Amino acid sequence: MQQNLVALLVIAALTVPVSSFAGPRDDLLAQYATAARKETPAFSGFSAARGKTLHTQKFAGGKPDTPACTTCHSENTRGAGRTLTGKAIEAVAVSVTPQRYTDPAKVEKWFKRNCNEVLGRACTAQEKGDWLSYMISQ
Repeated sequence: MQQNLVALLVIAALTVPVSSFAGPRDDLLAQYATAARKETPAFSGFSAARGKTLHTQKFAGGKPDTPACTTCHSENTRGAGRTLTGKAIEAVAVSVTPQRYTDPAKVEKWFKRNCNEVLGRACTAQEKGDWLSYMISQ
């Protein structure tokens, strides 16, 4: 009897849609998508390719010593970065640092700081989602 119950529970668990097990990064992307639709009604989804461009592009609006994300985080998303003061930064790629981007407050803290320093303004929801999509794909 107990084996039948266990088997039934296993079968039930396997039939639950994977989307019901969305993790913190999926939740963040969903929040950014909702915000992006409000900012731009024509929003049609995030793009890892746009995220890569955002990561590597040089901007003139931020601090002169941090013109791009790659200034500190390197173009190699799987490699360690380094702050301007020499402090090591863990790789930004999820494949290397799987705990990254799982704390929404931390993610927002770093977007706020880094977007202002690099772009000279807050990132849009689409930029955040694109960049996060790129890091998840790495």
